[in-house]
Amino acid sequence: MGELNPNARRAQAMAQLDAQTWDLVVIGGGISGAGVAQQAARRGWRVLLIEQRDFAWGTSSRSSKLVHGGLRYLKEGDLKTTLHSVRERERLRCEAPELIEPQSFLFADCVGRKPGRWLFQIGLMVYDLMAGQRSHCWADLATTQTLAPGLAPPKMRGSLVFQDAKTDDARLVWRVLMEAQRDGAVTLNYVAAQGLQLDAGRVSGVTLLDVLSGQQTQVRAKAVVNATGAWADRLRRAVGGDPMLRPLRGSHLVVPFWRLPVAQSISLMHPKDGRPVFLYPWEGATLIGTTDLDHRADIDVEPSITQQEVDYLIEAVNDQFPAAALKPCDVSACYAGVRPVVDDGSGTASQAARDHVVLDESGLITLTGGKLTTFRLMAQDALALAAPRVGRPFARDDAVLFTPVADLNPRWSAAVRHRLAARYGYRSGELSQHAAEADLQTLPGTNTLWLELAIAASDEAVVHLDDLLLRRARLGILLPRGGLDHLARIRKMCEPHLDWGDAGWVVEIARYQALIAAHYQLPTVKPEATSP
Repeated sequence: MGELNPNARRAQAMAQLDAQTWDLVVIGGGISGAGVAQQAARRGWRVLLIEQRDFAWGTSSRSSKLVHGGLRYLKEGDLKTTLHSVRERERLRCEAPELIEPQSFLFADCVGRKPGRWLFQIGLMVYDLMAGQRSHCWADLATTQTLAPGLAPPKMRGSLVFQDAKTDDARLVWRVLMEAQRDGAVTLNYVAAQGLQLDAGRVSGVTLLDVLSGQQTQVRAKAVVNATGAWADRLRRAVGGDPMLRPLRGSHLVVPFWRLPVAQSISLMHPKDGRPVFLYPWEGATLIGTTDLDHRADIDVEPSITQQEVDYLIEAVNDQFPAAALKPCDVSACYAGVRPVVDDGSGTASQAARDHVVLDESGLITLTGGKLTTFRLMAQDALALAAPRVGRPFARDDAVLFTPVADLNPRWSAAVRHRLAARYGYRSGELSQHAAEADLQTLPGTNTLWLELAIAASDEAVVHLDDLLLRRARLGILLPRGGLDHLARIRKMCEPHLDWGDAGWVVEIARYQALIAAHYQLPTVKPEATSP
């Protein structure tokens, strides 16, 4: 693990920020910003990435966890987005097969329900053609009931089965950041862009605020990329940009796998409004999503699911699995995220286009909108605009994103080696070399290894307990009460690497409990207090 503790490494990096002119300052530590930093650093640019909260704090840890082409975009005639997404999905599956895993989807064909077998099958043929493969098939009623026991929507006569992929979105962000760091990028969380510096009306630098110390620093930059997602319009005001975003909230439910066991992802159109909804196995639980609503609350406040959204998602599940009789009390956790969708004037939220936008406004290059799957293409679009300002050559390419994974201890099980490779990539051998047998056990009810918590605390810029349990590991959304039932052992493993002290742990636990109660539990469910 790292030679310096995280606080020392951070302080060292902060002290050197104003010692040079950066080729590129990237503002925003989600998948868009991480992709820009990785693509620029790989080309030898001097790159600084800052994030005002934690890496992947926003949309990039609250997505549907799917790396997919997006059949809905095909339905809406958005062939370009679908084509790019399908091809990028296949690239990611080839380059990081441990992290980007195939997921079979099943769509029940019911008499009288749209889109109907033949129309859907035509869409899947186009989908497969774009990917250069055939991965879909028709399953009759008996086969469908074997593939998805308990699936019984009204008048089901069979199903269509096709392939997409899934991931851990927050870990994908971290893997891309690791590659950026490997190529020399400096990446800092809890550093905010307090303002833009202008020279003759052009952006020439950024005033930074260290959120932890309150210290201000001014850095010079040849180009600045605004990859702040739902916050992009706020930064654009400094250069006179007009608002262009329509924040949309997507909410999800998490239930224990034993309560709703599915091997396939069940894809469906909601019986109430025809919107796409799905449920699928993820990280030892079953994930149900998503809603699509205009988000009118303050985007600086962590978003939360509403009771109406809970009812909507449960209704969708029970329409497909009537015998399951899912109830709110079966939900172990929930989460909500705000998507930075470009406002195209569509009447309903679900019809708003998901393509990305890149624009240069007085030297501020804004990259917003888009999809998790296409982050590499989005990053190259941003660098194409930045390159003339940086004064470096730029050409689009298809170079490999991820450094090959190193060999892991062959005595460990295939599942453990797969898990470590997925989460740590080329550093998996280095970070796990001293692991004890007990560290390689999983937390009950999850696929999470105990070792992951110690690695995160020692080497992954953890500042708060929610950084550890909601983003480096996903226990906050996988376990009831945010994983607090395991707090004693979590603290024992992580305490040597975190400079919190007894008083700091008390503060962090109270902060985390309040966060889980307000934003990751159902609106009427409040967890009991847990002592340190």
